[in-house]
This record gives sequence, C-alpha cells and structure tokens, in this order.
Amino acid sequence: MSGTRSQIHATAIALDGRAALILGPPGAGKSDLALRCILQGAWIDGRHCLTTLVADDQVIVDRSGGGLVARAHDAIAGRIEVRGLGIVAVPNVPAAEIGLAVELAAQAPVERLPVPPPSWTILGAEVPLLRVAPFEASAHLKVLLALAHGLPSA
Repeated sequence: MSGTRSQIHATAIALDGRAALILGPPGAGKSDLALRCILQGAWIDGRHCLTTLVADDQVIVDRSGGGLVARAHDAIAGRIEVRGLGIVAVPNVPAAEIGLAVELAAQAPVERLPVPPPSWTILGAEVPLLRVAPFEASAHLKVLLALAHGLPSA
C-alpha cells in the first residue's frame, strides 16, 4: 500500500502512547486479544500504565511525517465488540503512533526466535511484527511486553 491514508481490517490498542495493530481475518480473535490487553494494563519503568482502545474492527492508518498513526472512525470510537456480550464502551484514545503490528497465527506454529525479526509494511513504512497464537493464555502479555519494551533485534 502506498499513499498517506489507508483503512484496514484490524483492531488497534495503545499503551503509553504507542499503538499495536492486531491483524487477522474476521473471527480470528482480534477483539478478544485487545480486550485482554485493555483489562490487563502493563508495568513500564515501575508504574502501571493503562492500555486503551484506539479502534476495533476498522482502523484508519495515516502516514504522518516518518511515522504511522492509528485512528478510529467517529462512529465506532470507544467501543469494542465482546462476543456473547455485545458492543461495550472501554477506555480509549482518539489516535496513537503505531509501534507494533501483531499477526494472529491461529493455524501456523509461532517461531520461537525468528531471525531476522519480521516486519509488516503499510503505506511504505515498516513496522516490527509479532506473531502470536491469539487464544494462548499468555498472548496478551506478549503483546504488552512487545509494545512496552520493543521486540528483540537480530
């Protein structure tokens, strides 16, 4: 994809100002993983940080300078689909700079130590990529660790 704006099928969460785009087909567990991250939060530099929703299901990605920003459509801002419960309001922010892409690997095994570290490209910019099994008990913790501290480099 190229240009300065794209709308993608994804869910975005933010932790301490940095967003993670959760990527996967419909029904793969994007909203479920995001909800677990939002309810968990994370410790960064000795303080507890709130994880917030940026957008669920549809994310607007803007190229801004050298970085990428995730935004929600006004019509869905602050709401997430919770399967079996419905559409629920959760803590949210209107936008956040994208620092991580998360690919839901439901079928393929997740490589233990990927070398070289994978990346994902959108609007001509590369973003570090974390692959996780979406319903693994620690999946949300892996996302929060990667978002808070970055991914290891090769």
